[in-house]
Amino acid sequence: MTNSFLLLGIGALSLLGGILALFNPLAATLTAELLTGYLFMAIGALMLLSIFADDSWGSRLLSLVLGAAVLAIGINLVSNPLQGVLQLTVAVACLMLFVGALRIFLAFRMPTAGLRTMLLLAGIVSLVLGVMILTSFPFSAAVVLGILLAVELISNGISLVTLGLAARDRAS
Repeated sequence: MTNSFLLLGIGALSLLGGILALFNPLAATLTAELLTGYLFMAIGALMLLSIFADDSWGSRLLSLVLGAAVLAIGINLVSNPLQGVLQLTVAVACLMLFVGALRIFLAFRMPTAGLRTMLLLAGIVSLVLGVMILTSFPFSAAVVLGILLAVELISNGISLVTLGLAARDRAS
């Protein structure tokens, strides 16, 4: 029962956060950007600390270079949030274009028509979204990350509430 209660509670909080993010996508965009910056800083610091655990000089050098780069990216995102929003928006748009093209390429390699159609549609949606973000840039930067965060929080909330209800029904 406690597991289902926990899932329902976290799911409800995620849903609420997603709805709030939809009502104020600019604040959610800045929040997502700062969260990303702090995560990059933490990951970079951990990578630098891993130097002491590595056995070979090659892996130590790699950890040093990558850790310093990731830490620098995080510091840049946190110290310049508006510039970071622009950079992350371009990165998201480019990622959508790449993933869309990859999905379309993979769609033509699928043996069954159902899988091919779904991958093709998903690829087209990703391409269209990437193009929409880039063609309305820099104006899209104010809301894109916030809307993506809102959609993720809402879908996460729905899935957790569904899992919580299923766990509660099984316990009964």
